[in-house]
Amino acid sequence: MRQIILDTETTGLEVSAGHRVIEIGCVELVSRRLTGRQFHRYLNPERDIDEAATAVHGITRAQLAREPRFADIAEEFVAFVEGAELVIHNAAFDVAFLDAELRRLGGERAPLGNLCRVLDTLSLAREMHPGQRNSLDALCKRYGIDNSRRELHGALLDARILAEVYLAMTGGQSALELAESRAPTIVSLTTPQRAARPAAALPVVQAAGEELAAHEAVLDRIAKASGGRVLFKSA
Repeated sequence: MRQIILDTETTGLEVSAGHRVIEIGCVELVSRRLTGRQFHRYLNPERDIDEAATAVHGITRAQLAREPRFADIAEEFVAFVEGAELVIHNAAFDVAFLDAELRRLGGERAPLGNLCRVLDTLSLAREMHPGQRNSLDALCKRYGIDNSRRELHGALLDARILAEVYLAMTGGQSALELAESRAPTIVSLTTPQRAARPAAALPVVQAAGEELAAHEAVLDRIAKASGGRVLFKSA
């Protein structure tokens, strides 16, 4: 299965107020392993960025003045994610912003939900850990994921961290292990294999006559106490 772990940063929280995407970060998983492929772009939003948003991600409008617009990278972005399963924390937020960007392009642009399946790790975390904090930072602490680099939010950094969290939540496969090309080890279970043991001379110790007599005496007492109902001695 091909999955894209995705995160965005925006100029503000309300897509209905005309806020825009300013950073997209994606990393690719195939069969639960990072492939090393990623998609990362900063974008010129052609509008101001809320101070509260800059306090979260540290990005200013001046830093984005020479970056491409979403329209300039839209085809490349769609080609990267199309057909994959998108894994997003609080997916409704990111998908709403990306769908708004696609609509601005005009034409017959399909929404992301028509191009990809979407898995919301926030909803998954709430099912797995009801009544607990399920922010990305809280999940990092719960699953022992190092997020010390996350002083500010960043789309690519958060996508990489989310990849580790998602794999820990759904089976524990390390997100840092890149896919390798190696021949599988095939073990046949159809023919039992006898374990090889080194040859060794084992001493055989015979019981002495007195020991055999004492053993028989014990068996006699057991047989008498049980009224003769024993399997080791005939009546």
